Amino acid sequence: MIQNGIVQQIELPSTLESLSEIENFIEAICEQNKFGEDHYGNILIALTEAVNNAITHGNKLNPDKKVNLNMETTTKDVEFTIKDEGAGFDYDNIPDPTLPENIEKLSGRGVFLMKSLADDVVFEENGSTIKLRFYISNN
Repeated sequence: MIQNGIVQQIELPSTLESLSEIENFIEAICEQNKFGEDHYGNILIALTEAVNNAITHGNKLNPDKKVNLNMETTTKDVEFTIKDEGAGFDYDNIPDPTLPENIEKLSGRGVFLMKSLADDVVFEENGSTIKLRFYISNN
């Protein structure tokens, strides 16, 4: 059962090795709050994409720069805030990865996946902060 007001946070160095910590973090959160497999998968993929973007694009793989990941729950949802130390990006002008000219590109799907899997996606601070919200039923 999801508990109201639980806050957890981790700080990660901007290395690709940090991505392995995300799976453990999500697994623990989903187990503690008894989220189902569907929620686990959606949260894992969306959060991994967000943190990967923060590490790779935001902090440019600089291990001296950190990515902060916060999680907060209410009785009906869980919200993750991912913040990097980069300058941000123009999140309103991201090429659509489903268009024919972009379909074979190896990158450019992260924001699309986040928007597809999370119930709410909000960019703040010029895109250096992203909030992913997932609605979780207590039933």
